[in-house]
Amino acid sequence: MRTIFWFSLLCLSTPAIAQQAPWARPDIAVSSHDRVYTADQTSNTVSVIDPSANKLLGVIKLGDPVPGALSALYIGQLLVHGLGYSPDSKTLAVVSVGSNSVTLIDTATNKAKGVVYVGRSPHEAFFTPNGHELWVTVRGENYVSVIDPAQMKETGRIELANGPGMTMFGPDGKYAFVCSSFTPELAVIDVASHKVVKRLAQLSPFSPNVAVTPENDEVWITLKDVGKVQIYSAKPPFAQKAVLGTGPITNHVNFVNNRNGKFAYVTIGGANEVKIFRRGETPELIATIPVGELPHGIWPSGDGSRVYVALENGEHCVAIDTITNKVIANIPIGQTTQALVYVPNAVPNGAGSENLIPLGNAANTTRLHLTASAPNLPEAEASVAVNSLGLLDQIQIAAKGLTPQAMYQVYLAESSHQPFGKLVPIALLKTNPDGAGIAQAIGPLKTLAVENAPASTAQRFLIITDIKDSSQVVLREAQAAGSP
Repeated sequence: MRTIFWFSLLCLSTPAIAQQAPWARPDIAVSSHDRVYTADQTSNTVSVIDPSANKLLGVIKLGDPVPGALSALYIGQLLVHGLGYSPDSKTLAVVSVGSNSVTLIDTATNKAKGVVYVGRSPHEAFFTPNGHELWVTVRGENYVSVIDPAQMKETGRIELANGPGMTMFGPDGKYAFVCSSFTPELAVIDVASHKVVKRLAQLSPFSPNVAVTPENDEVWITLKDVGKVQIYSAKPPFAQKAVLGTGPITNHVNFVNNRNGKFAYVTIGGANEVKIFRRGETPELIATIPVGELPHGIWPSGDGSRVYVALENGEHCVAIDTITNKVIANIPIGQTTQALVYVPNAVPNGAGSENLIPLGNAANTTRLHLTASAPNLPEAEASVAVNSLGLLDQIQIAAKGLTPQAMYQVYLAESSHQPFGKLVPIALLKTNPDGAGIAQAIGPLKTLAVENAPASTAQRFLIITDIKDSSQVVLREAQAAGSP
């Protein structure tokens, strides 16, 4: 009995092995050989971070910003969006939505090995656990493109429902799980045969992200349009295990194991926070961490001691200590970042800074905040990023607390308060069933009210109104103390 007692105490006190998802391999301590990569959609770059120093080393330029990227003679990549990496950490796969491409990059040298072109609007790519295949979800069509990464060519297609969003593999390599962004269906695929073995119901049509636990026991998908996470068993018959209410613009999910237990970290874009759930039969929300504007991609370090989060409207990467669940670093990155991956031992030797360039124009970003202006929508608010594209600017507005499934008009106004003066329409904003939405516009927008603007500049202000009645203002720029 005494032996059993001490064995039980030992089991309770033994730290959980990190087993970084999706590989389920032993812990790899954070070092200068590791890299964090972010896919920067507006600047068409990949930001490269040394996590040992939490320092941006530079960016890999894959293309030019708008308007140069819209030329008929343009040959670079456009809308850098998705990321995946090989099990040996030697190859980074970068998906560009606008140019229908996957760029394979050597992680040791930051140099492109080659480009594979696929179907319309690919979204994400990931390698099989044996590294022999790279699966790319072609979200603008209805299939997964299977690529031989050695020959850098497509070798097959797996037909699915319309709009496959992302593929993730179980660490044993037996099954792949493909969520959908247009069809309420999660597909389970036998990896060896490329055959669909199960079609599971999603609670909504829009899932951009899927993750499999390192223990190969659960599959988590995010439902961006309804602010939920859906959890399934990773083993046949793949039954649904739980549904979690998470919040507006639920973006990505990933897993951390450490001495405190086993957890899931979820980025909530509309709330500008990361929610942490203790994993188990009944997942439990244990912490909420404010991180900054529109958190999107998230990935754990190889030892589970940290998670890194890309801020889409914040142009920063946030590092979180997973023992204290505190933000420990903010690192500048490119513009409108989507995916993020943490690659242990990406650079076995040397500094790993070859072929990188500074942020340049991508560092020129201003952030604004819009607050509620309608008594019937008191919880409405929005974060805004104004990104320099050289002569032009791009704005991205992420709003929440509005009427679900409604249309709104975004204007440039001469004043931030009544009367707003002349209004210039620049974008439409459509909300999802959770009352959240994202809108973008491109133009000469440097006249938006920002700090340190030249006194001679004719400033303009952002407001959002009812689509049918511009006098019904629902959001306007936040005012400084003492302003009307």
